[in-house]
Amino acid sequence: MQKIVLLLASLAIPFGLVQAQAPTQHANTRFEQLGPLLPTPNTFRTASGAPGKDYFQNRADYDIKATLDDAKQHITGSETIIYHNNSGDALPYLWLQLDQNLFRPNADGNTTETNSINTQRGMTAEQLDPSSVLKGKDYGHKITAVRDQAGKALRYTINQTMMRIDLPQPVGPGKSVTFSIDWNFNIVDAKATHARSGYEYFPKDGNYVYEIAQWFPRLCSYNDVTGWQNKQFLGQGEFTLIFGNYKLALTVPNDHIVGATGELQNPTQVLTPTQIKRWNEARGKGDKPGENPTLIVTQAEAEAAEKAKPTGTKTWVFKADNVRDFAFSSSRKFIWDALNPNVEGKRVWAMSLYPKEANPLWGQYSTRLVAHTLRSYSRRTIAYPYPVAYSVHGAVGGMEYPMMCFNGARPEEDGTYSEGTKNFLILVVIHEVGHNFFPMIVNSDERQWSWMDEGLNSFLEGVTCLEWDANFPARGIQPQSIVSYMRLDSTQQVPIMSSSDNILPNTFGPNAYDKPATALNILRETIMGRELFDYAFKEYARRWAFKSPEPADFFRTMEDASGVDLDFFWKGWFYGVQPVDQTLVKVDWFQAGSQNPEIAKAQARAAAQKRANTISKQRDAASKDQTVVAQDTTMKDFYNSYDPYAVTADDKKRYQDYLATLTPEERQLAEAGTNFYTLSLKNKGGIPMPVIVRMEFEDGTDSVARFPAEIWRFNDVAINKVIATSKKVKQWTLDPFYEIADINTEDNSFPPVAQPTRFQLFKQQQRGGGAAPNPMQQQRQQSPAKQGTGRN
Repeated sequence: MQKIVLLLASLAIPFGLVQAQAPTQHANTRFEQLGPLLPTPNTFRTASGAPGKDYFQNRADYDIKATLDDAKQHITGSETIIYHNNSGDALPYLWLQLDQNLFRPNADGNTTETNSINTQRGMTAEQLDPSSVLKGKDYGHKITAVRDQAGKALRYTINQTMMRIDLPQPVGPGKSVTFSIDWNFNIVDAKATHARSGYEYFPKDGNYVYEIAQWFPRLCSYNDVTGWQNKQFLGQGEFTLIFGNYKLALTVPNDHIVGATGELQNPTQVLTPTQIKRWNEARGKGDKPGENPTLIVTQAEAEAAEKAKPTGTKTWVFKADNVRDFAFSSSRKFIWDALNPNVEGKRVWAMSLYPKEANPLWGQYSTRLVAHTLRSYSRRTIAYPYPVAYSVHGAVGGMEYPMMCFNGARPEEDGTYSEGTKNFLILVVIHEVGHNFFPMIVNSDERQWSWMDEGLNSFLEGVTCLEWDANFPARGIQPQSIVSYMRLDSTQQVPIMSSSDNILPNTFGPNAYDKPATALNILRETIMGRELFDYAFKEYARRWAFKSPEPADFFRTMEDASGVDLDFFWKGWFYGVQPVDQTLVKVDWFQAGSQNPEIAKAQARAAAQKRANTISKQRDAASKDQTVVAQDTTMKDFYNSYDPYAVTADDKKRYQDYLATLTPEERQLAEAGTNFYTLSLKNKGGIPMPVIVRMEFEDGTDSVARFPAEIWRFNDVAINKVIATSKKVKQWTLDPFYEIADINTEDNSFPPVAQPTRFQLFKQQQRGGGAAPNPMQQQRQQSPAKQGTGRN
């Protein structure tokens, strides 16, 4: 740290008042408005980010009858659809999605998947040919009939995962059209195909768990942005859907338990009197901490059902209003538990369905997590509007649908589990239940913009996890957790604002989930503050609940409702791939020289004595009495006793004359002895972010100074900033709380702080040790007398 002491008399401005740094000429458009990057506001979508007066969305109402064949893993169904055209356009044809066609080996999603041969180790058939797992059966939707309301066949064309129905005459603005479709398909093995829905087979008892979604022909979206959103389903970009009312009559083996989107309409026909009694006992439960869910189907009852044979079928009827999709789950293996908590003044069913293989973990946590998530998300968005939310366990690791989600995390066979398994269950249930809000209510276009549901939901998931347990490792929203991704070469990244199917598969998680979630957390904690962010985020959810927002609607609403210009942030975090990397190059110390002779001459004396205390002077001290002057006093004169640092009457008079020329403010500054530090900063990464600097003072105290990101608006490469302190600073640190995702913190300190080498860091980690796999098993081995029976 360079110390420069300036005398006040040498300053052009009294007491070193700081002159503003002149902007350095540098091409800097980072703080210009997004401008042409966003679509022009119009009467459909306004400049404020709110829906415009002409905003519209079409809808489709479904009446579905389906049968699940448990022996063949096959579904047969028929549906009657009423399509409502609320647009101003006449539509000569309708586009529907046939998502099961993805499981045909020749589907684009399979034939465009790239792979290579690894010559260093053996390869599986699936690695050589990813579609090999689909060759056992004839998968995909089989359309057997498409008819109009009068029963007359309609012409249709199937293009991969899309089907166009040609109408005899266009459905005009404000009009509706009714038609029906019959179809069937073979259900895929969810574990083998890594699919978002399917079955899981349990060889020990010979039974199946079905988690069924993307299972019926469903309407594409037609809107003011894309017209028909009929991009092919390639497997990565999820679903773009429209709202409607649903009724499902599902026929299954009579020993199955079924959960589905919506409310059960015929409980007395499908549930036993005991199950109905337990259902009624569960009403109103879930408001007290630690309150246990009510078991509607116990583990013992589920295990008994596994061994019995069905004697017929039952038809379960469900109804759901104003939802964008419909899913169900069915199995004789299901344990079923429920709570009925109050969520923003309304009773909502929080329920879980899971096989015995999921216990004891699921019985302890799943339904409570559902209730917790509904409460947390409702506070930050809108009150949960639906009557129920399910969490279902099977081979699908994590997938979401209205009122229903499929989740993984399974204990070991002995009933023990690792902390990682427990944490994953907490995270995945919160995440998937949270999807009820994004995109099931705030209905974004998943086929185009994965981040609009995954990123926003991952952010709320992190906040909700921390409300569940303050010590939960909610790494998905912590800035330092995204650093490794942002360090990647730019060729290994794409902007968040990339179409879902064009995001590199190996970076899809960081790009669509973690980076936008981290960005929102940084907005909330560092850029905007919690109060402004929370209000604006809630306003976005309120504006676009049961509507279909685009990215510009989110960006504009966040600025409109908060009064914070965030265009620089959207450009850096969402439209670019540059990282955050600030550097504290150096700190120069300036101190106004005091004109008070009592202070100035004392400081000069101390400095002279320090300079004179050389090593030679120290060694000669023993023989100083042997010098000529010491032994012959006649060699002394006036200067041998003269003290140049003594304060004289003339010194005091000049000082008083000087003080008389000052204003009260200048006099206070002159007597305070203020320290001025010039920080030289560089933005090596590219994204301009706030400058946060911690000052550690010589007296052991510290302080943090914060400067908004606009500090870089004149020069986004290098700036200087003067900070005045009354106390001397011994250590400066940039980003002391790791809140801006700086990819290199080793150059954030001045004076530089020594960092351990890679070898030292490795040794430290080794000495620290690591947690043994599944400590619950270790504990049982150490205390065999306390062992339980495994699952309960």
